[in-house]
This record gives sequence, structure tokens and C-alpha cells, in this order.
Amino acid sequence: MAGTFLNIASTPAVIRRQQQDGSAGLWAKAGADERGDALTPRETAFIATRDSFYLSTVSETDWPYVQHRGGPKGFLRVLDNHTLAFADYRGNRQFISTGNLDGNDRSCLFLMDYTRRMRLKLFARIEIVEASQWQSLVSTLVGASERGKVSRVFLVHVVAYDWNCPRHITPRYSLEEIEQLGLNGSKAKKK
Repeated sequence: MAGTFLNIASTPAVIRRQQQDGSAGLWAKAGADERGDALTPRETAFIATRDSFYLSTVSETDWPYVQHRGGPKGFLRVLDNHTLAFADYRGNRQFISTGNLDGNDRSCLFLMDYTRRMRLKLFARIEIVEASQWQSLVSTLVGASERGKVSRVFLVHVVAYDWNCPRHITPRYSLEEIEQLGLNGSKAKKK
């Protein structure tokens, strides 16, 4: 859990900054499992209800890039306790994230639940597989009507994860959640 995540994140520059701030003891390196963190039922359930996430990559010229990915709840699928997958559709054909991952497979995913003020951070290595090479996996990720639209599959090999504190997460609600609360637009329904 956080031990592996912090071991990866605690570079020499980060440790120096923590020492300057006096917080180095708070983030002392924990013994990390070299196989990485295994997802538990808590993470699996959280991932299954996400309808979006943020994906970060780094270019060959060391520039970070963050992309929003969205779809129906559960489009980011847990395959096992170390592997996630999602279908990649033909988009604007810039291929910034895909090209970055071709050069450096390391990534960080941010999964947010604004309503409950929760976020899960994942360090991962991403493997890109052309859809034509693994149709059975494509079939498990999307319905029959979508299969022909999938260009590739991103296999997300989870190395580490950490849950962030809820402070400073502004609650936001989807239209579905607003309707479940009995609100219609800006007017609350009278009971």
C-alpha cells in the first residue's frame, strides 16, 4: 500500500525537501514488497465504480502530460490484483499518451470520487496491445456493438497505490447522483 508508493515517490530531491520542511520522519521509507502492491477488495470495488480517471505520462523530452479518460462505470476493469485494463478508441489521433508510453511505460493514474471525497493514486507500468492481437480481452472489456471501434487495449500493471486524504477535495455530483438525491436542475423537489 502506501509503503511501496512512498518508496517510489521518495526520490533524493523529495527527501531533501521533506528534511528542509521537517517532515522527513513522517514519510520514512517502509519496507516495500518488490512485486508491488496487490489490490484488495476495497480498491477493486472503488475502481469498478469509476467512470473516469486521469492518466499521466512523461515524454522523451521529460515533459509530463495528463489526460482525462472516461467511459461507463467499470470501463477501467480489474483483471487480477495487479492488473487493470481499458479499451482505447480512435480519438483525435494525437497519440500523446500512447507515444509517451511507447517510450516510457511508467504512469500514474488518479481515480477520483468527488462525491465521497476520495482519491486513489496508482503507480503503474502500462503495456499497449493492439486490439486485433487480443480480441478475447477486447470482448471482456466492451459490448459487442463497441468491439469494432476499439483500436488497442491498455494493460495497467499496478506497482503501487495510495489513498489520499479527503482534505481539499471539493464535492461534485454527476447528473445521475443529483437525480438520485431528488433534485431537478436548481430546484429541489418538494416531498
